Amino acid sequence: MDNNSRLVYSTDIGRIQAEKPASVRSKIASDGIVRIQRQTSGRKGKGVCVITGIDADEQTLAKLAAELKKKCGCGGSVKEGEIEIQGDKRDLLKQLLEAKGMKVKLAGG
Repeated sequence: MDNNSRLVYSTDIGRIQAEKPASVRSKIASDGIVRIQRQTSGRKGKGVCVITGIDADEQTLAKLAAELKKKCGCGGSVKEGEIEIQGDKRDLLKQLLEAKGMKVKLAGG
């Protein structure tokens, strides 16, 4: 077999899966400051607040996001280690996160 061929099926082991990269996104070291910014790009004009800089695993982020969504009375999600909350709730989010003992900055415009 030459180096250019792509084997997709083998009679020995069945379908061949391509090797996936270990981790596409590496964990970025945080400076301990949680940043809240408002974004509208790529969302058809709908604004969301993106919360970054929280050093926690996916389960902890999901629990925190659920709590923030409930207290803000809106929807949201966790994507790639960032929490997205629908609408412009930056001031309320800042108060809620500071009450949890986090150092918070409002980033962007």
